[in-house]
Amino acid sequence: MAFEHSLLIRVVRKHADGVTIHCPLREDLLNSTGVLHGGVIASIADEAAWHAMLHAYSADRQATTTELKVNYLRPLAGKKVIARAYTLRAGKTLHVSRVDLFDTQKKLAAVAVVTYMLLDPK
Repeated sequence: MAFEHSLLIRVVRKHADGVTIHCPLREDLLNSTGVLHGGVIASIADEAAWHAMLHAYSADRQATTTELKVNYLRPLAGKKVIARAYTLRAGKTLHVSRVDLFDTQKKLAAVAVVTYMLLDPK
């Protein structure tokens, strides 16, 4: 199974400008202090941006992450992560998203900016 599928992310809402996803938190995703590992937070942001990109182009696109920046604002714990991805630019070669990640109390825990480069169909 591909790593991103192991996160069990699901799109719960499609918006005109992006998507909202949920990711259940499991013990194996936590760090040694009992909160969500920073690398997992980055992966969730990347996946939320991926789904926003697919939604923006209304078709399955080949793409690769070219940049990902995360600001960690507070520890993430609880039952799930809620991430809202906003398409900032859907161009011919680049797709840029902002992703806000929340804990179960809907407190903002991290903000990411993710850029995908669209690849030519093979």
